[in-house]
Amino acid sequence: MKKMLMIPFLSLLISPFNLAFNAYASEELAVSIKEVSPFTYCCIHHKGPFTEIEKAIGQLMQAVREQNIIPMGPLVGVYYNDPNEVKPEDLEWEVGFPVTQQVPVRAPLEKKEWSFTSVATALHVGPYEETGQSYLKIFKWLQTNNYIQSGPVMEKYLDDPSQVKPEKLQTEIWVPCKKENNL
Repeated sequence: MKKMLMIPFLSLLISPFNLAFNAYASEELAVSIKEVSPFTYCCIHHKGPFTEIEKAIGQLMQAVREQNIIPMGPLVGVYYNDPNEVKPEDLEWEVGFPVTQQVPVRAPLEKKEWSFTSVATALHVGPYEETGQSYLKIFKWLQTNNYIQSGPVMEKYLDDPSQVKPEKLQTEIWVPCKKENNL
């Protein structure tokens, strides 16, 4: 099975070269397998370059306000393909918020279910544009521990970047995974 490497927008927003480790790489990233419960979220689905993320978040915020939707958790990003394998205009991703299952949504919002229950997770602390370093470490950990990616990656943005210094921003990364069968 082909490995699905999906690097989210925030790691690529400022520079396409952020996937490489640099001299300021953070200390060892703690990666673990976590069982999570499925949940419902509303989102703006987008096809196009990650440079359009701010516009999509603006659309999301406006639609959530207009529809009187109460988020049940932090902003999330879900990323479906790899910017190293598709053109920027073919990238598919979404930004959204967890919501109750009963909440009605209208366009441009979509309501979706996160159904992946086994995820490799790590907490990236630092600027969004450096999350690529954490992804490299997570995928190396998966390979070393005989796991394969089994779905799109999700980032949970735990801080408001207008209130927290970039070096203190916390992003929880989830990579759906399963044990690799070596048959």
